[in-house]
Amino acid sequence: MRRVTLLWALGLLLALLSLLAQLSQADGGGPSMTERVIWAVNAGGETHTDVHGVHFRKDPLEGKVGKASDYGMRLPILRSTPEDQVLYQTERYSEDTFGYEVPIRDEGDYILVLKFAEVYFAQSQQKVFDIRLNGHMVVKDLDIFDRVGHSTAHDEFVPFSIRRGKLSVRDEVSTFNGKLTVEFVKGYYDNPKICALYVMKGTLEDVPKLQPHPGLEKREEEEEEEEDERETEEEVGKRGPSAVPKDRVRSGPRTPNPYAADNSSLMFPILVAFGVFIPTLFCLCRL
Repeated sequence: MRRVTLLWALGLLLALLSLLAQLSQADGGGPSMTERVIWAVNAGGETHTDVHGVHFRKDPLEGKVGKASDYGMRLPILRSTPEDQVLYQTERYSEDTFGYEVPIRDEGDYILVLKFAEVYFAQSQQKVFDIRLNGHMVVKDLDIFDRVGHSTAHDEFVPFSIRRGKLSVRDEVSTFNGKLTVEFVKGYYDNPKICALYVMKGTLEDVPKLQPHPGLEKREEEEEEEEDERETEEEVGKRGPSAVPKDRVRSGPRTPNPYAADNSSLMFPILVAFGVFIPTLFCLCRL
């Protein structure tokens, strides 16, 4: 009897272990970042494996195109983990348009992740450039400092798909010949650059995000509020002056309503006087 009970308990334990294994596979059964990323480069720097297991190879353009810079090594990079700051501290720039070629064999959905940090200029409109993907404009007038400020990590995400020999990106379609060409286009303000980049299979939800930046989030909220106010003003303007709300101007604290004040302090002496007057009148009448 004990042997049957022991076997039954052992069978139940094995069943529970099997169920736990299945649940584990269901929760994290998708491919890891190491499996998703098909190509990664640390521009202007050496090989590096980040905290997600992505292996960035040494810059293949070393000694061929543009110039490498490690000027950012003297600065801490906000929004990046300490282990991966090196990806934003080195960069490759060029006095002309330059780029990388990424071989892609399989069809599917992909994300191009571009990593930047402005470590030299301290104001906007100093370095502005475009980014093209196989001739398609995917990022226009990128001003890193204007986006996030100085020595702060900034990632650009470009989703694209490859199916039946066609590249689809930003609602545009072109013939795909097996190579993805990422170009950083020379503009009017200084030189284009890149700190690191990689291509991975998946969607935007699969891409690891940078750490939050309180100041940046506050600025984005203010910009959203300003945009909402502009849209409201445009809608009011279309409806005409009669539709403008009377309390639209908010240049200071609201004027208090004089009729909303508590009048009990004023009524008290009146009631006292009235209370004294009635007995006095009664006494005078009896006389």
